[in-house]
Formats: sequence, C-alpha cells, structure tokens
Amino acid sequence: MATGFYNVPKAVNEPVKSYAPNSAERKELLAMYKKMYASTVDIPFYIGNEEICTGNTVSIHPPHDIKHTVGQYHTADKKHIEMAVEKAMEARKTWSKMPWQSRAAIFLKAAELLAGPYRAKLNAATMIAQSKNVMQAEIDAACELIDFFRFNVEFMTEIYQNQPISSSGIWNRMEYRPLEGFVYAITPFNFTSIAGNLPTSPAMMGNVVIWKPARSQVYSAHVLMQLFKEAGVPDGVINMVTGNSAMITEVLLDHKDFGGIHFTGSTPVFNSFWAHIGTNVNKGKYRSYPRIVGETGGKDFVWMHASADAKQVATALSRGAFEYQGQKCSAASRAYIPKSKWNEVKKYLEADLQSMKMGSPEDTSNFINAVIDDRAFKKLASYIDDAKKDADAEVIIGGNYDNSKGYFIEPTVILAKKADYKTMCTELFGPILTIFIYEDDAWRETLDLVNNTSPYALTGAIYSADRHIIDIATDALEDAAGNFYINDKPTGAVVGQQPFGGARGSGTNDKAGSVWNLLRWVSNRTIKETFVPPTDYRYPFLEQ
Repeated sequence: MATGFYNVPKAVNEPVKSYAPNSAERKELLAMYKKMYASTVDIPFYIGNEEICTGNTVSIHPPHDIKHTVGQYHTADKKHIEMAVEKAMEARKTWSKMPWQSRAAIFLKAAELLAGPYRAKLNAATMIAQSKNVMQAEIDAACELIDFFRFNVEFMTEIYQNQPISSSGIWNRMEYRPLEGFVYAITPFNFTSIAGNLPTSPAMMGNVVIWKPARSQVYSAHVLMQLFKEAGVPDGVINMVTGNSAMITEVLLDHKDFGGIHFTGSTPVFNSFWAHIGTNVNKGKYRSYPRIVGETGGKDFVWMHASADAKQVATALSRGAFEYQGQKCSAASRAYIPKSKWNEVKKYLEADLQSMKMGSPEDTSNFINAVIDDRAFKKLASYIDDAKKDADAEVIIGGNYDNSKGYFIEPTVILAKKADYKTMCTELFGPILTIFIYEDDAWRETLDLVNNTSPYALTGAIYSADRHIIDIATDALEDAAGNFYINDKPTGAVVGQQPFGGARGSGTNDKAGSVWNLLRWVSNRTIKETFVPPTDYRYPFLEQ
C-alpha cells in the first residue's frame, strides 16, 4: 500500500448564513421545518449495525407547541447497554488500527455533508425539538459542529506530528494510542454541536463510543446518527442509546472496559460520576485509570466599570443573557453595574427587551422561543415568583410566564439589593438576569464579589474604556472564568478561536474545540529503537 506524510485541508470557520428575507437558505430551512413539523418520526437507538425499536417509547413535543407531536423514540433495557459495550469493543479491533488519514477523511466528509445537504435538516430538527430560532440553530447545529469536525482533524495531525528527539544510533518515536476501552459520551439538550462533538472527538482519535444524548435532544441526535453513517463512520464506533440515565450510567461505569467519560451537564451529576468512578478504581474494576472530562455549570458574569459605554453593555446583556432563552452554560446571568451608569444601561436594556418578540422559531421575527421542558419552566417561574415577593429583590423588567401553548418565560431582569441574593448565586439556566448596583468608587471591592460569589468559573465579561482598569480586573478575575471576555458578551465561543471550558465547579477545563481536548483521548506509548545494541555490560568507569 502506498503511503506518505499527508497534509489535511486547512481548517477555516464555517461562514454563518444570514437567513435574510427571500434568501435561498431561509426558504430552504423554513420549507424543511414545515415538512418535518408535519411529519412524525419513529426513532430507534443505534447499536453496532442495528437500529433497535423496543416498543417502549417516549413521545417528542416541541417546547413551543407542547400539544403537537413530531415523533417518538425507543428506550433501551440493560441487556441493550451490555450489548452496546460488546459491539463497541468488537468495532475497536479494526477502528483503532485504521490509518489516521482514513479517520480524518470520514469526519471531513461529515463536515461537507453538514455544510450542504444536512444543513437545513439538522437546523430544522434543532429548531423544532430544542426551540431555537433560525440564527441560534445556524451558529450551533451547523457552523459550530462543522468547525468541530474540521478543526479537530487539524488538531489531530498536530498531535501526531509531535515527536521526541533522537540521539545518535537511536530512533525515538511517540505513538498516540486510543484508550484501552470505550468512551461514554453524555450530551446536553442545549447545543446540537456539543451533542455531535462529544462522541466524535474521541472517535476521531481511534476510540469507540457509547453515546447517551439528552432526552430532549434525541430528535436532532437521530439526524446526527444519519449524518455519521453517511459520512462513513463504521458500525459500532459510535453507538447511540436512549433510556433510563441511572441504569445506563451504572452499567457503563461498572464495566471493566470503561476507558473514559466525556460529559456536558450539571455539576451535581458530574460530581456523582467522580464518586462512582473513584469507588470502582479502589475496587480494581478497570484496566486503567479512566479519563474524566466534563464541562458543567456556570453562573456567568458581566462587570461594568464607570468608564464603559452604557449602550455597549446593554447590548451585551440583551444578547448574552437572553439569546436561546438564557439556556447556555455561558449565558450572562449576573451583572454588576456602577451606580452612575445604571439609569442609562436600564433605559437601553428596557428598550431592547420590550422590542423582543416571543413565540415559535418558525416565525423568524421571534427573538425569544420556549424553554426546554416543564421542569425548567416550573423552576424558573418559582424563582421569578420569589423575587416578586422578596424584600431583597425587585423584578424590574418582564416577570411573566405562560405554559398554555408552550413553555414561555418572558425575558426577566431582577434587581438584587444584596450581592448574595440567591439569583446572583444559583445557576438558573433560563432568561433571567440579576443585576447588582455598586457605588462607583467600590469597583475594586466589587471585583472581589464577582470572584467569590459563585462556585463556578466558566465565562465572564468585563467592560471598561480604561486600559489600566482592564488590566487590574483581568488579574483580579484570573480564576473566575475559563473563557474571559474584554468588552464583549460572555457567550459565542468559536472553535479554533476561543477554546471553551471552565474550572472550579464548571468542569475540568479541557477546552472543547482545541488540541487540549483531543489529547485526553489518547494514551501515549514511547518507542525507543536502538540500531546497534551493546554487547558488553561494562562501562568505561569500571576500568582501572
């Protein structure tokens, strides 16, 4: 077989389509939305070469139209999860030996399929079942996932090219093996791109994966599995299972071939995995120490200095807090505004929120859509109700909600009279922003509040026109956010530009969309080859 040192196509970020009125992409997407919305789909789970339907089903309803049904998905039993491990480990025998350039070609093909024939379908699925507007679906389900595929291929080649030096008569090499076992990928509802990246980034490095998508994201996950298959991912390399989360997790974490976990979700759930895995390590259940990679919660901040522009800050809050109904782990959920600028910021913020329309994603004039499900709706409504009654808070914008048609929460701004009011500290994951007003000359002390109020450290933003203040704030908040923004909102990380992840209670900071994440899915082997081995054990120092 002929071979060579191959250069992969240079990765560039996928351009975001505008979906302007009468544009081709808008017409195509809305036609696809209507078609899928009027259909019902029966979604199996995928193990090896089988698409399995058990008859134990869960119906799928758009969050913005909860009485409408777009399909159902089948759930697995314990025997199916055990079967998934078996099929994955069987597939590993050939997948781990496949030349890296062949794995690269599969995911480069996936990127091109998604950029073309799958774009409208995956965007529409995301809009329907996750209630994302046209732009939020485009930047997530299409562009970010395309970027993950392309850039991860490039990062993979950078890893393989990193080799040790060799001395005279010796050839030293570094081999990047997949983990000895399978990877368990657990993905959230809010980003289709995360759902696509968490199983594919380990797979790209030669691993096999068992993937459990969130129950409210199965609709677009089904489209992803179709995409993977058409791109050429072999059967058994990525197995998608749905069902009881506790059962699936117990079976997989207790298996001797468990090699690692790739997770995005809540901090308490991730903590439970650490405890479970640690217990099993002490029992000697695993072949090696599992890799534990997770991005979890956030209580993300915007801090404004008196030198900053009020309109810029208000825009950052409007977008950062309320795009996709605040259901981003990076969403701005607490803000610190100097007293001298508050009235101006409030004026602009009120105008923005009053202009935002709310409703179905099919209407492209709607900026706000529904929150994901009944549990989220009830939780968010309860915090709004409490704020209306609490002496330490005041609902100054919004505060209404309605679940008669869908799970709609009005963009809401709470003014906290105490810096430690509960909505300043607790992750809410919805369209609720809490603001604390501070005295202008207390800006240094307020930086301490920002740093110490939350157990999380995912994203954060500072606004200032004073370079000296920017430097001080950047230093003071060094540990407060893994993704830190200067004069920009704390959302919208782009693959290859702002690798994403946080520390503290926000996860292991392994930076999705970077070489650092892919490095977690390989187990290095150093190889030393000596061309002419010595034939005498004696060293010169032994001579008399």
